[in-house]
Amino acid sequence: MASIEIGRVCVKTAGREAGEKCVIVEVIDESFVEVVGTDVKNRRCNINHLEPTADTVEVSGDIEAVKAALESL
Repeated sequence: MASIEIGRVCVKTAGREAGEKCVIVEVIDESFVEVVGTDVKNRRCNINHLEPTADTVEVSGDIEAVKAALESL
């Protein structure tokens, strides 16, 4: 299984954004991360509600650049 790390592309498995791809931009603690995606708001998310994929993207301070990198996958 892919690890929970900054830059890891995940698929949300719960909530109104279930099924959408997102990128981990910050690890808050052992249970929560901050995610962003093209159809996912920049928010805190429980790692139990994420399914990591094998893909990663480069995370910089620019949220729009992260979204563009996610679109290119």
